[in-house]
Amino acid sequence: MKYIFVVNPMAGEGGAEEKLREAIEALPQKESCEIYVTKAVGDATEFVKKTVAENKGEEIRFIACGGDGTINEVFSGAVGAEKVSVTCWPCGSGNDFVKCYGGAEAFMDVAKLVEAKTEKIDVLKVGDRYSINVTNFGFDTTVAITINKEREKTGHGNKNAYTKGVVTALIKSMKNSGTVYADGEKLNESGKFLLCTVANGQYVGGSFKCAPRAKLGDGLMEVCLIDPISRLRFVKLLGPYTAGEHLDDESFSDIITYRQAKKVEVEAPEGFAYSLDGEIIYESKFSIEIVPNALSFANPNL
Repeated sequence: MKYIFVVNPMAGEGGAEEKLREAIEALPQKESCEIYVTKAVGDATEFVKKTVAENKGEEIRFIACGGDGTINEVFSGAVGAEKVSVTCWPCGSGNDFVKCYGGAEAFMDVAKLVEAKTEKIDVLKVGDRYSINVTNFGFDTTVAITINKEREKTGHGNKNAYTKGVVTALIKSMKNSGTVYADGEKLNESGKFLLCTVANGQYVGGSFKCAPRAKLGDGLMEVCLIDPISRLRFVKLLGPYTAGEHLDDESFSDIITYRQAKKVEVEAPEGFAYSLDGEIIYESKFSIEIVPNALSFANPNL
């Protein structure tokens, strides 16, 4: 098998490539390992697609080295590819995806990544893009927009940006316009909402367990819509939402609509923004569908 480490040089605090090369040098499989450093946004997806096309019939494992954005790009390029597996070396600032598997620790052992057994996982198809972790909009998207602006300023991820994003959203994004349908059912008759998450994974925004019941291979996505609420009630919700207890807390049952679905449709005003694994996309009408068993994921915990 060929092992290709796709490195985002801007992920986290930087310096990942040097650490990675040291770890690879100690591997028995080092002669079968390659490193590719991405050059721009979207480069990882194109590189993976091209590599798969040029090596048909050969077993390849792509290791996404970065945060959730890098995972999205690498995994998106491998959807549906035969004899191809994917995994990640999570050196980004958020690393939400691997929290579904207990966190980043097991994934930082490069030896375990190359030897890991695989399992099938789903992805979300959003128009012509794929979402590996969570697609969300409303309050959360305002947070993500703020995070991206901070990244542009500093050149890398910054955990403090999440906090700044929440403060900004508290001021600007407590009531958002748009109608959400889950498998044809209208979830918000008012056409308003605080936030909505459509999840494959469990976590978003670095620490929020938005979809505690999510399973990456069950053929379903988790849809959670929260109605507009006061800032005081938002503060009360924040703790349970962070801990993933909001779906079972009866005190919030009047404002939370939760469904498992195979297709979600959104209709919103012009200029509407949503966050696809952290990438901000402006689109007023879009649909999200589950793609079951789309990837072979190398899980070091198996």
